[in-house]
Amino acid sequence: MQPDDWRLTEDVDDFLARAGDFLRSRPGPHVMQLTWAERVRARGAEAFGGEAPVFGVLERAGEVHATFYRLPPRGLGLSPLTPEQADSLAARLAGLGYSLPSVSADHGSATAFAEAWQQHTGATPELRDTRLRLYRLGTLTPPQPPPAGRGRVLGEQDLEHVMYWCGEFARAVGEDVTINAGTWAGTRYADKRYTLWETPDGTPVSVAGMNPVIGGQVQVDIVHTPAHLRGRGYAGAVTAEVSRAALAAGARDVVLFADLSNPSSNALYQGLGYRTLADWAVYGFS
Repeated sequence: MQPDDWRLTEDVDDFLARAGDFLRSRPGPHVMQLTWAERVRARGAEAFGGEAPVFGVLERAGEVHATFYRLPPRGLGLSPLTPEQADSLAARLAGLGYSLPSVSADHGSATAFAEAWQQHTGATPELRDTRLRLYRLGTLTPPQPPPAGRGRVLGEQDLEHVMYWCGEFARAVGEDVTINAGTWAGTRYADKRYTLWETPDGTPVSVAGMNPVIGGQVQVDIVHTPAHLRGRGYAGAVTAEVSRAALAAGARDVVLFADLSNPSSNALYQGLGYRTLADWAVYGFS
């Protein structure tokens, strides 16, 4: 692969016209490509900062082999790459004078790019502590018996409730984001559909969100139960509700990410029927 095999564009429609079929052919490994391209398409590039996004397609003889995206100031997101493809991309971006804060992808691709980026630029890669696993739903197996209560889908009239729960989730995972009525539309949380699990007296105890159907696939994102309410089956119940809703919405595949440092959540998702698709890694560059 040569560096000039990579075609770069700031036009998300051009990117999807070239790479859409490729991305949809394996929606699980391409979940982040599909999700962020759709967000840019739906909201406009200006919704994510002053600097234009960049999308890339590795194309030879009319055939797409790989893709990437970047929404500055965020890092680079990759489709699965071979070491040769990672090296050609690093050479192309380095030749264009790019400066990258980070790269994220499946572990093998992220590692290959981080090593190639160091070789071409001298930047030192550092593997971030957070290790993620991407799961795909097999056969949904709801918890039996479920905890007392019910799931309730949140609508537009529940926006204050939604923002509160998303803020709690963001703080719990250390995400640096301000969530209020003024910032809501520009956050990654705004395009999701949320379900609460409520106890019989109507007390909300756990929340789960799901992204829209993109490429025949739904990503479950987020799942959160306050610390003092964990261990009672609420997260499993609300995740099962959202997973069922995703299938009812027409999703052929349902995926989610889990933090590998939390064995309880990984066991919970596996018990619901989620199976490992890929381990994910993020490298920062100094």
